[in-house]
Amino acid sequence: MAAISVCAPAGWSWRGTLSPPIHPRRMYARCESSGATRETTSGSNESMSVDNLRRFIQLNIGKWNGSFHQFDARGNLLHRVSTKLSASSYGEDDLISLIQTLYIEQPHSRTSVSGYDEEPEWAEYKIKETNMFTVDKYQQIGFFPEEKAFALRYQTAGMLETVLRQGVLGEDDTGEESPKNLKLPSRRPSIVCENCLYSRKRDARARAFHIMDPKGVIDMLLVFLEERGDNLPFPSLLNDHEESMDRISLFLGSWKGHSITKRSGVYGATLAVADSVASLEMDDNGLLTQDVATTTKSGEVTTNVHWTGTLSGNLLTFDGGYQLTLLPGGMYMGYPSDIAKSVAESRSFHVEFCWLEAQGRRQRLVRTYDVEGLAVSSTYFLETKS
Repeated sequence: MAAISVCAPAGWSWRGTLSPPIHPRRMYARCESSGATRETTSGSNESMSVDNLRRFIQLNIGKWNGSFHQFDARGNLLHRVSTKLSASSYGEDDLISLIQTLYIEQPHSRTSVSGYDEEPEWAEYKIKETNMFTVDKYQQIGFFPEEKAFALRYQTAGMLETVLRQGVLGEDDTGEESPKNLKLPSRRPSIVCENCLYSRKRDARARAFHIMDPKGVIDMLLVFLEERGDNLPFPSLLNDHEESMDRISLFLGSWKGHSITKRSGVYGATLAVADSVASLEMDDNGLLTQDVATTTKSGEVTTNVHWTGTLSGNLLTFDGGYQLTLLPGGMYMGYPSDIAKSVAESRSFHVEFCWLEAQGRRQRLVRTYDVEGLAVSSTYFLETKS
């Protein structure tokens, strides 16, 4: 018997079925419009919001060496690309901005001379600035400064497509719509969500991207693994090809911890702090039974989940309409099985990233979207095996 958790933000109450998501066309249209969060601001919290943005920028600045990994929905590694990221800031007070440049290692030339150690070439990509305007209007940041975690929303998968084209095709990129042997994100994805968790042991981080296609089905899962400084991060962490049982065994057992839920936006206040308890049992036939509960400090039960499901390779599918893809390196990513299927209900949905960096201790970050496709809250979990 064993346990794993599919998280649910405090404030939700599930009774065996996932809160269904929205129609992808409506979500895409909404996200491509103003994208503004619903919080109102006043002079009293303006200084706090600028301070949060400054702390967010400080968390990101520096030179990051790392690697980019592309997985399919079943957890199979498709491509790995070496990357570098340079992040700095300029401006003061409410004009402060984060500027980032991504460098993508190019494939070695097929015409290189035998015996000659070719120096790597790097393609450059400028990432959209982050400032007081973009952080709410476009990115809808969910930021946890003390926990060193954040979530962002993207309008397109342009940056991710560039990494794949430049890093995999390199000089062989002919600009074709569908390059052979290369899986690219949809040109009009319904949702692109980045969940970032920082290491609790070193100056490093994992940034995970959920890519949903316009029909509301998971298109691909992407992970940047980066370390600040000149050292290489986590050698081979996401290149190992563990058997599915080995991947799931890291998460088996009972987990207890706490969660913090915040509104999206640099103005976002804490909505709830809760204790979490999760368990998942797996019988001899591979049937999974999942139970998750969160309880606020006042004793109110805000989440009550009971799901059953099955394991196929590295994919966990629950009857409640939710899936988990197990990745190497103690990671998994969760997402709705089919967003478009729940059009009529017009209820919220969530995506999740979990990183078990140390044995028996994990971090999870959940991004919750409302019926209009706006990222309304984020929930951070820190849990230990009991």
